[in-house]
Amino acid sequence: MASRAEDEQREPINEQAVANKYASMRTELNQIYSKITELEMEVSEHSLVINAIQPLDPTRRCFRMIGGVLVERTIQEVLPAVQRNKEGLEEVIARLNEALEKKKKEISDFEAKYKIRIRKPDGETKDDGGRKEGSAQGVLVGPAGGSE
Repeated sequence: MASRAEDEQREPINEQAVANKYASMRTELNQIYSKITELEMEVSEHSLVINAIQPLDPTRRCFRMIGGVLVERTIQEVLPAVQRNKEGLEEVIARLNEALEKKKKEISDFEAKYKIRIRKPDGETKDDGGRKEGSAQGVLVGPAGGSE
């Protein structure tokens, strides 16, 4: 167990190890971004539900999905639970945003330490744009290898 912790704290040995560690850090960053986006969509859905059922009669019956089971309740029972879930999701998003900022700082420190720069091939993007346009024209005309 101690040697595993030492391996993680030890500096990468060669250029490939640095590149691999950097790629894994970027992957973690992207996973955090995607999780935040997913949870923000859920908060948005919760807000829609809250806004839809709030003005209704509290004794009116409604249905709620709990663990894959559709349950019949009243609005007065469901509304507080949905609001609590929304608040919980917002707290998780706040924590993920903190983790995101830490990971960004960790990546920028890693970039500075190993002098990593991301190359953006400007020439290739222009060429790709021309190719995409040309291929789109080819698709509009018809298939290249069509049978006659």
